[in-house]
Amino acid sequence: MASVVETAPLVLNVGAVLMAAATMGFAARKVGLPSVIGYLFTGLLVSAFTPDFLAEDNQIALLAEIGVVLLLFEVGIELDLKRISREQKALLWGVPTQMSIGVLLGTPIFVWFGISFFGALILSLCIAMSSSVVIVNITRSPRRATNTSTEEALLGWSLMQDLVGVAFAALMLTIFGASEKSAVTAIGGLFAFAAIAVIASRLLPKVLKAVRWERDLFLIYSVSFGLVLAALGTVVFEIPMALAGFIAGLTINQSRDTDDVRKAILPFRDLFAVLFFVIVGTLIQPAQISSAWPFALLVLAMMITLKSLPTILIAKISKMNATPFHLGVGVSQIGEFSFVLGSVAFAQKAITLTQYTGLLLAVAISISGSTILVRRGKRQKASS
Repeated sequence: MASVVETAPLVLNVGAVLMAAATMGFAARKVGLPSVIGYLFTGLLVSAFTPDFLAEDNQIALLAEIGVVLLLFEVGIELDLKRISREQKALLWGVPTQMSIGVLLGTPIFVWFGISFFGALILSLCIAMSSSVVIVNITRSPRRATNTSTEEALLGWSLMQDLVGVAFAALMLTIFGASEKSAVTAIGGLFAFAAIAVIASRLLPKVLKAVRWERDLFLIYSVSFGLVLAALGTVVFEIPMALAGFIAGLTINQSRDTDDVRKAILPFRDLFAVLFFVIVGTLIQPAQISSAWPFALLVLAMMITLKSLPTILIAKISKMNATPFHLGVGVSQIGEFSFVLGSVAFAQKAITLTQYTGLLLAVAISISGSTILVRRGKRQKASS
């Protein structure tokens, strides 16, 4: 067993980072900015003044990764296709269309800039997706200018993006990834994991029913279910943990205990999500920023032209019950799943350190910009 002396630095680091992030988040809100900007800035400060922080102590990065798994597990639980098809039918074709535009047009652009085909595919999918956490924060902000119908459209749009994006990512990583498995074996493994997740999802409600009034046990089973399935998908089937966590959430999203499970993991998700945004800021190496700026601007320009503008156009064409400008601006950021995909591409040497840093800069800038721009204009009443 590790001694207190060995574990104390980790506790100190986690506590210090959370305290700094909370302080920066509070300061950001006081000047009218979203708290997430404070979290990102905390990471930048850590990166600038303690450059060996993560290299020496990567446990905080591990906690952030757990947060992403729980986040996407909860997003999978949240996805209700029946409700979306009933209330926002345009999302069923609008989101796949927007994402297809991003991937089909973005991939050749990245290839033209000298990036490998696999890296270009991953990066184009990165810019086609948005941040579910940021969009949730946008819809809860007291300073928002969005109406109720637009907020529902934003949430539905991000959930559909996650569903389509996970499907795209699974195919890309299976066919073009660095795994030594054949495409047939990899695809078979994906289906095998989905089958295991479905079987587990049939067992979980029975367990939760038995401990429904034992709130501590209910919480433990809820959190451990997502983590165990996500880790199983990675260890046995070589599926990225965040992607596996999303699939695990999808398998139980029709359970009668869905709402209770989601409420149980929300405090954990929110806490770890703060660490995630701090880690994003931490990974932006100050020495790389000057060389990464051109690529970051390219990513941002492509995000606007291949995601935000098509989203506005689709909202107008389909006559969605939402304000097109706010919908387009609300999804105009890249976030947690894009970070996961970018990290996979970097780990597999499909993109360079400069390009990875540029992607991280684009994540930070787009999150900050979208949360500020979506406040523009007067809040309108939801149309009937």
